[in-house]
Amino acid sequence: MAVKVKTEDCTGCGICVDECPVTAIELKNEKAHIDEEECTDCGSCVDSCPSNAISME
Repeated sequence: MAVKVKTEDCTGCGICVDECPVTAIELKNEKAHIDEEECTDCGSCVDSCPSNAISME
């Protein structure tokens, strides 16, 4: 599984950045981008995203 961001749904609120325990997410051009090498697939960002733009696939 991998965590994916639907950039068209991302509002750039930054909640996922704050919730990520391994700092694997950053905002680029006001959209969340996940560093797949740093991400541990914990799901914190999925649970915290108010626009449901992040999912496990």
